[in-house]
Amino acid sequence: MSKRIIHTEKAPKAIGPYSQAVEANGMLFISGQIPVNPETGTIPDGIEAQTKQVMENISAILQAAGYGFENVIKSTCLLSDIANFKAMNEVYAQYYQTDCPARAAFAVRDLPMGVLVEIETIAAK
Repeated sequence: MSKRIIHTEKAPKAIGPYSQAVEANGMLFISGQIPVNPETGTIPDGIEAQTKQVMENISAILQAAGYGFENVIKSTCLLSDIANFKAMNEVYAQYYQTDCPARAAFAVRDLPMGVLVEIETIAAK
């Protein structure tokens, strides 16, 4: 098995012992992304702005690995409050308009740094 660690300065640094993403055998596994702006280290307010930042972080990692949103096959969305599902979904839909990936969405008790949303992503070529 070939394994390649993906890292870009255009997405937040890992806050623990994990990689931003790992590519193995034509598949890209992106660690859960939270809405940290990689340039400022800040977290925007509100579910819409946080979801947009998460998706931009995912975009940066996809690009660094030579993938795009068209390669995404599965997403897992974690929400601090399921009441934010509709607003998150509206922003998410701007990135996947056709041939959408499979997806799961869950409300969880807490997310790192008190954020409202975290999304992990799997892509394939």
